[in-house]
Amino acid sequence: MNYNNFIIPFCLGASLLLIIIIYKFAKWLSKLDKKQKYFVKRNFFSKKSIAAINEVFREALIHRNIYRKNPLLGYMHMSLAFGWFLLIVVGKIEASFYAGSFFEEPWLAIFFKFFAREQANFWVANFFSFTMDLLLLIVLSGLALAIIKRLKSKILGIKKATKHVIYDKIALTALWLIFPLRLLAESSTAALVQNGSFLTGGIGELFSLQFAQNVELPLYWAYSSVLFVFFVSLPFSRYMHIPSEVVLIFLRKWGAKAGEQYSGLSDFEINSCSRCGICIDACQLSFSANINNVQSVYFIRDTRYKKLNDNIANNCLMCGRCTEACPVGLELTLIRQQLRTKTEIAGKHYYDYCENKNNKNKTDIIYFAGCMTQLTPNIIIAMKNIFSAAKVKYWFMDEDKGICCGRPMRQQGFVQQSKDLISKNTKLISKSGAKLLICSCPICYKSFKEEYSLDIEIMHHSEYIKMLIDENKIKLNKSELNIVFHDPCELGRGLNIYKPPRQVLSKIGKIIDTEFSEKDSLCCGGSLANTVIELETQLEIRNKALEILTKSKPDILATACPLCKKSFTHAYKGKVMDIAEIVSKFLYLQNNSKKQEIKEKEIFSILK
Repeated sequence: MNYNNFIIPFCLGASLLLIIIIYKFAKWLSKLDKKQKYFVKRNFFSKKSIAAINEVFREALIHRNIYRKNPLLGYMHMSLAFGWFLLIVVGKIEASFYAGSFFEEPWLAIFFKFFAREQANFWVANFFSFTMDLLLLIVLSGLALAIIKRLKSKILGIKKATKHVIYDKIALTALWLIFPLRLLAESSTAALVQNGSFLTGGIGELFSLQFAQNVELPLYWAYSSVLFVFFVSLPFSRYMHIPSEVVLIFLRKWGAKAGEQYSGLSDFEINSCSRCGICIDACQLSFSANINNVQSVYFIRDTRYKKLNDNIANNCLMCGRCTEACPVGLELTLIRQQLRTKTEIAGKHYYDYCENKNNKNKTDIIYFAGCMTQLTPNIIIAMKNIFSAAKVKYWFMDEDKGICCGRPMRQQGFVQQSKDLISKNTKLISKSGAKLLICSCPICYKSFKEEYSLDIEIMHHSEYIKMLIDENKIKLNKSELNIVFHDPCELGRGLNIYKPPRQVLSKIGKIIDTEFSEKDSLCCGGSLANTVIELETQLEIRNKALEILTKSKPDILATACPLCKKSFTHAYKGKVMDIAEIVSKFLYLQNNSKKQEIKEKEIFSILK
């Protein structure tokens, strides 16, 4: 029998790891809500499971998403994850060939070179020995990059490295020791029985026989012991992401989606965070305001260890940049939203006056400006001009005594209060008989699209204007103006609407690309979701965004959000305009029979 006492730490650690993971996974799976469980059961035996296996290979092993953004960092993760995986798989095949059975001792593959001392009788020994040495070298190269990243993260393109807790430090130290100790242990065996290849055999030649005999067993004991430490610390450290991410991928493919309440799926998400720190560099609180202790990596970490405080929970713009940057695709903004949920506030309802408010002259189109648009009335004036030019009849729902869409309340955690507002608005919209709802505010638009259950089409005004142009209901004059378009967080990352605003603006002037656009767009700093941030910090974020957006000195800084317009207008001396305002100005030219091609000087006189 292939046995030595040094296998005990490895076997004990592996057994404890398996027990803890099974317990945790069973607990989290039991906490899935009814809808999530339904989809998991329905799709368990389906093609979606094959798709999940494919994604596990691409993301959990190859780390394709990281590769796309940072090839060197991607190689580091891939060499450690996929390299170790192949060491296990190829090692298992090697051990089975050697033993002549698929059911050899489970530790044989881990300590193969020690037990296979007469490897010359093994007919494919040289092939396996070379392959295992090559895989070990690949893993060691990834380990070297990981150490460099920890010591000097900027070399690997990471500006801010994550601050780890004690569990992470223990597991990390063990991980860093596993492969060097394996290399030394196998090299000592190779020095004694010549069963190594180019790597272990080459290093083994540097050992004297006496030295190899003295250090062989201690090295295998050390190797087995650090495996024990890593296995036992894994479920409580960042490395729990290794098994958790695999299950999370399957749950997603089976159709389990996160809801407004924290569930077992949320547990899988927070444990799938590897604390890579990519979200720190993506966060504007970090690179614009030098606040580096509240990012999603720390929010997820403190949530997992039940140490979350109000500062970390609420000091977030909820702009979605971290969610977009996350290589695992964790729904970071949604998890924050789940954990902000508060109980209902008892007291008087302040929206009763809206109960009987309705449109007496029913029309097919509703225009909902939203609270922020009411504070930027030029957008409303512009939309009225556009409706008039297109000869469209509409009902201005919140023109007088309108109520909020409810999303700001929801972002602060007052879900039930938000639902009260949603209920009131839903009744008003349903009674109108309208078929189309147009919103000027992306915050309202996202709320109506995702939080309401309306049986009508919902559009942002940029989409609606694009539709009017396509249907030849309005025409625009072309100019030589240079326009930079700022993608609002909720409209872009929140609802994936990037093309319609640009398609409209391209009819008017030349769109100038910026360093941060579309999915990488910057928040204006005026977010309603952050209740902790100081005004001075908000202004720093806004000013940094403005500096980047206006680097090319555009004639117009265009946006499609009243809150963004309001934020930028206070600091920028140039023109900041909503897309509706720009379109309205060029409708004015058309209605006065101006030429379609207009010189830049004439344009400025119109935009004053």
